[in-house]
Amino acid sequence: MKFNSASFKISPGARSPQGAAADGRGINFSLFSRYATAMELVIYEEAESLKPLLRIPLDPEAHRSYYTWHVYVEGLQPPVHYTWHVDGPNDPRRTGFRFDRDKALVDPFAVAVTHGLWDRDSGRRPGKNEGRAIRGLVPLDEGYDWEGDEPLSHPLEQSVIYEMHVGGLTRHGSSGVAWPGTFRGVIEKIPYLKDLGITDVELMPIMAFDEQDLPPKVAARGLKNYWGYCTHSFFSPHPGFCVHPAQGDHRNEFRDMVKALHRAGIGVILDVVFNHTAEGGPDGPIINFKGISNYGFYHLDREDLSLYRDYTGCGNTVNCNHPVVTRFIIKCLEYWVKEMHVDGFRFDLASVLVRGQDGEPLYYAPVPWHIELSDILSHAHIIAEAWDAGGLYQVGDFPGYRWSEWNGRYRDVIRRFVRGDGGLVGEVATRIAGSSDLYESSGRLPSSSINFVTCHDGFTLHDLVSYNEKHNEANGEENRDGSHDNLSWNCGAEGETGDAGILALRRRQARNLMAILMLSRGVPMILAGDEVLKTQRGNNNAYCQDNALSWLDWSLLEKEKEMLRFTRGMIGLRRRHPALTRNRFLSGARKDGARFPDVSWHGIDLDRPPWDDPDARILAFTLGAAGPGEEDLHVMLNMSEDFVNMEIPRLRVGKWFRAVDTWLASPQDVLEPADQPAAGKTRYRAAPRSVVVLEARNTR
Repeated sequence: MKFNSASFKISPGARSPQGAAADGRGINFSLFSRYATAMELVIYEEAESLKPLLRIPLDPEAHRSYYTWHVYVEGLQPPVHYTWHVDGPNDPRRTGFRFDRDKALVDPFAVAVTHGLWDRDSGRRPGKNEGRAIRGLVPLDEGYDWEGDEPLSHPLEQSVIYEMHVGGLTRHGSSGVAWPGTFRGVIEKIPYLKDLGITDVELMPIMAFDEQDLPPKVAARGLKNYWGYCTHSFFSPHPGFCVHPAQGDHRNEFRDMVKALHRAGIGVILDVVFNHTAEGGPDGPIINFKGISNYGFYHLDREDLSLYRDYTGCGNTVNCNHPVVTRFIIKCLEYWVKEMHVDGFRFDLASVLVRGQDGEPLYYAPVPWHIELSDILSHAHIIAEAWDAGGLYQVGDFPGYRWSEWNGRYRDVIRRFVRGDGGLVGEVATRIAGSSDLYESSGRLPSSSINFVTCHDGFTLHDLVSYNEKHNEANGEENRDGSHDNLSWNCGAEGETGDAGILALRRRQARNLMAILMLSRGVPMILAGDEVLKTQRGNNNAYCQDNALSWLDWSLLEKEKEMLRFTRGMIGLRRRHPALTRNRFLSGARKDGARFPDVSWHGIDLDRPPWDDPDARILAFTLGAAGPGEEDLHVMLNMSEDFVNMEIPRLRVGKWFRAVDTWLASPQDVLEPADQPAAGKTRYRAAPRSVVVLEARNTR
């Protein structure tokens, strides 16, 4: 659109709403900054225009209400691109202020941004960066047709979550989609996701992030930030996942994906990063918050205000419980639910959300409680990664009642048990049963536990059973990055091998881990690609690998079809057994008319679990049906090196049928009810390092 700048009429405008709002006659711009002394709004016609259409200095007498600066430009119509220049005191050490009138800033409330001109180094250096800044975009809003769509709001306890990267799902050349690496690419893969059986996708960061946010050694290799845990614009979908970002189609492309997923019955959970931003530490760039409200938005060192308290390991920490910041976070979350129809959020390093302005943890911290009690967010799933890099670990103790947590204790003990560590059966039982020790006393439920064995941060499932050590040399940090303690086992050889015995063991171990995950109370989460044994060649920190190392290779669907079939089968078994998903803790009690208690624990022999055996690697349990029509389950976990004749409960009526045995080759490893053979009456010979599941059935 071509404008005649002489036709615009400038007036004071309104301080609300924050950001940019078009009303058909013009556009109102509003920005909060308590300590700013001057502001200038710069308007561009195109995403990469070098010459501004308008420069509008704001008169503090006319264009400021309290601490909000605002202006209305009559005659200006979307789409337009814009930046702010904010002036004020600049004495970081004594005052914490970093105002710099030369820096072009992107509006924190921009609902769409473009980064085609962005140069991170120019944001760091003194001097003007107008032609190299991220820009806000006021998009056309012609009214989106949701066609009756609403957030799904299905019960979390019935969910099977699939953690995935929007770009990585389809960027590989084998994906065969028309728009690889985009929200539209995800739409093309919905039939696969539905067939897999998952109920929700948990999307790694899709809010606009800085792909140039990397250590110098990593950037020197031509790499970029792939994961996206470096947000700068929390209201905007990431332009790198859009087909037409310069046209401002961000919101509609994202909405199209959400609507299509909802039609398939799949919910959308966003991984959100409110603990830090892409602006980094003292040597990081000025993008928005540093140049608008550095003193209030970040935790600063009290003795030297030029330094940032770093509870995140990423250079800065958001001061979440400052009143203005709290309101910003809540408005953002409510926006994504109301306007974008997302079904929930997973909060990265969520323990930062409970730190007060002095950095100390608060039980009644405003942010998590506002999230918990918001009417708009009342049906959204809220999931905490309940720790941070500053040493605060709150698994089982995150404030609130309806918060769920990534259960790191589940991950660790299941990894150790399956690799063969002894003496863990007591804790293994507790984790499989829903982690009542962590949640029951506070009135929380099994759905408070998000159970996982792998996630984006660490080894993939394939690599967990193939490597003893991390191999992150490709990142350019001399293998110093990433976790050193992965609780993994390579099954006898490090990495690639042609040994058929080792390869068979690895596949069995992968099936064991997937099976236990699906047999546990709580909410299972699997990492995208684990269902086809995707490898990162031992890299456990692939945050900078936007390449085939990280992307899903769709040829694996054929190569690893047996693992894919097994995963589908285990998800199917879980979904047909309410005893595995019922949102109550197991008690050992028997319902009237039930054949078995809700749970009973065993070892090699019935009712003799080896709780006190320091070498025990065997555990069994029986799950009574949760209701009419459901079959009882008997599960045997043999992580020893021996064949074991394990006693199974006697049935007066009916028989036990073999549903799962990970020792057996596909397709016998997991079977649908119609294909299951009878399993015997008194004993089952459990093979070494195997998981067995029996179903009790009165008739065939």
